[in-house]
Amino acid sequence: MPKKNAKAQKSNELDGAEFFTAISLIEKEKGIPKAYMIEKITQALVSAYKRDHESVGDNVTVEANEAMGTVRMFVKKDVVETVDNPCTEMSLEEARQTLPRAQLGDVLRIEIKPRNFGRIAAQTARQVIIQGMREAERGMVYDEFSSKEHEILTGLVTRIDPRSGAASLRIGSGGESTDAYLAAGEQVKGEPLTEGMRLRVYVVEVRRSTKGPQVLVSRTHPGLVKRLFELEVPEIYDGTVEVKSIAREAGSRTKLAVWSADPDVDAIGACVGPRGQRVNNIVEELDGEKVDIIKYSEDPAAYIAAALSPADVISVTTLEEGKSCRVIVPDDQLSLAIGKEGQNARLAAKLTGYKIDIKPESAPVEEEPELESEDEEILLDEDDVADEESVPAETEE
Repeated sequence: MPKKNAKAQKSNELDGAEFFTAISLIEKEKGIPKAYMIEKITQALVSAYKRDHESVGDNVTVEANEAMGTVRMFVKKDVVETVDNPCTEMSLEEARQTLPRAQLGDVLRIEIKPRNFGRIAAQTARQVIIQGMREAERGMVYDEFSSKEHEILTGLVTRIDPRSGAASLRIGSGGESTDAYLAAGEQVKGEPLTEGMRLRVYVVEVRRSTKGPQVLVSRTHPGLVKRLFELEVPEIYDGTVEVKSIAREAGSRTKLAVWSADPDVDAIGACVGPRGQRVNNIVEELDGEKVDIIKYSEDPAAYIAAALSPADVISVTTLEEGKSCRVIVPDDQLSLAIGKEGQNARLAAKLTGYKIDIKPESAPVEEEPELESEDEEILLDEDDVADEESVPAETEE
């Protein structure tokens, strides 16, 4: 008989050694911290008990002792003369069956056997534990990929939406992998995508969502070009050469302004590489997209003239009204400076931050008379103050 009772008692208890072994395996395989899992599981046990005992309050506790290899659950009950709530109170007679010296007003801790829970309560505990594991995994994935914002990652195309054209990519490996979303607007126009192909993408943003972290990636972002140059050009990676600005129209052309504080370093030459190998590797990765590398200058005129390459520039005049300028180019260079459908001028404006007005050399200078009249006004003597009103009149005519 004693053996039978011992066996029955053992079947009603939670195997602490097995519990902590399972927690250690989860930590090893999924990287979920042991303390986090213990907290979630104790919450699950409490929730399961409350499922079967609706009147219970915050008087249920779980003690997990890894050193002793035990997991025990207790409910605290007040010893009262008249029991109103059996979940939180017990009579003196009942209390003395557990503790002979119990008195009215005492608080007793009664151990609960977790395996005595009902089926619904056990399912509740299981759901809480699984949800806790999922939340932990999502949190780890979010932390992993949020640290990789504005970096380049390689993803495997897993699905292409036939309606919107958006693509889903699997990035990362093992437990630290997740799905990334490549919207149709973030894809290079004309670049073919097929399921199963590997693709380099730029991580634009990582968001939290109810279904886990959402990683938004792009193939059109200017940051992709910058990161590719950092990977290909050691001088950019170590800071010897600095990328000052990028203007890009994905799939067609990119302008890149570079600069070096070291007078002995050719910033453009470092980016181009021996026999153009470095820039050619980047152009190949961008599927033939043209890349113009120009030298940055703190002189706006020199910077704007360089940004309009490959066109030659005769002069650049910066205007006082906002960040704008007038550029004079040779007549035969006008179409080259503007570019096909205005692309060269548009990219130069994005790169420099200036609004650029391009004029051919043969075009008349419109503002010269106005400038001369202003000079005349400045040079007026005090005796000629009475004649000031006639000067603007002549200018208007």
